[in-house]
Amino acid sequence: ETDTASESSYSLGRIKKSPSSLTNLSGSSGMASLSSVSGSLMSIYSADFGNVDVKGNIQFAIDYVEQLNELHIFICQCKDLAVADVKRQRSDPYVKTYLLPEKYKLGKRKTSVKKKTFNPVYNEILRYKIEKSLLKNQSLNISVWHNDTFGRNSFLGEVELDLGTWDWNDKSNKQINWLPLKPRTSTVALELQNRGEVKLALRYVPHPVGGTRKKTLSTGEVHIWVKECHDLPLLRGNRLNSFIKCTILPDTSRKSRQKTRTVAKTTNPVFNHTMVYDGFRPEDLKEACVELTVWDHNKLANHFLGGLRIGLGTGKSYGTTVDWMDSTADETGLWEKMINSPNTWVEDTLPLRML
Repeated sequence: ETDTASESSYSLGRIKKSPSSLTNLSGSSGMASLSSVSGSLMSIYSADFGNVDVKGNIQFAIDYVEQLNELHIFICQCKDLAVADVKRQRSDPYVKTYLLPEKYKLGKRKTSVKKKTFNPVYNEILRYKIEKSLLKNQSLNISVWHNDTFGRNSFLGEVELDLGTWDWNDKSNKQINWLPLKPRTSTVALELQNRGEVKLALRYVPHPVGGTRKKTLSTGEVHIWVKECHDLPLLRGNRLNSFIKCTILPDTSRKSRQKTRTVAKTTNPVFNHTMVYDGFRPEDLKEACVELTVWDHNKLANHFLGGLRIGLGTGKSYGTTVDWMDSTADETGLWEKMINSPNTWVEDTLPLRML
């Protein structure tokens, strides 16, 4: 299956020179037999907006800490939340924050989950590293969710603050306040739901078994286990035949590209496909980026649905400024977790975005 024009144009403008250490050796194999890694909280994309009548209040405070260049959101507690699980008469709530409109540039922040309560107490601080001047163009979205381990998380309400008009010098604005939770506005819901998400796991193997001793000691492997996608957008009619391509940037050569099979006629495809890339020295993990792109397969042209770039998001690779080293906070968090947990699968469900 050759790359179509729409895919080829997508790769232009990248650094073509590949560091010699990054060579793609191994093929890919299915890993259906592997046990599932601990599940992550679903993102705002795979969520239930309409089944719960929003009620209750949230208590929080915000402050900008000049010395740290950080926005601090102190989430205190919630009161009289709605029942999310009617059958068991319970809610397992947590609180999530975004800075809008660029939701994924700085990523989401989440509190812990409090089980079996409609009046959760958190007393947790969620932090954003951001220049104070940039907050003039931002809104803070604080939403409450029921965590469903085996299904879709349920939306329990939200509040939104316009930071452009916020008076940071007003002491009353630093006090802890109660605000009523409101139903989600349809415009935001549509904006946040339109690209779907990918459930995947990563593993770094510093010393893979096999090969020469000299090679084994110097380089490792990155394993990318693409499990499934949720809620992919329908671009044409009611049919979607999707596949996922993977490239390890900065290497854009054909040998760096691997892809899954095409899964037909579903917006929730299950791939369960693992890609293996070898030749990674520890220092390469700081310079490389895993780019996953999801495509709708068509006989005439493959259409881009969304993607991820999983790396450190430093903006540079091997000393050169590059536009593709632009990972979101969630994408960077997964890559850092992989680096810090060698020989261990680390998993997350990440929202697809435009690249």
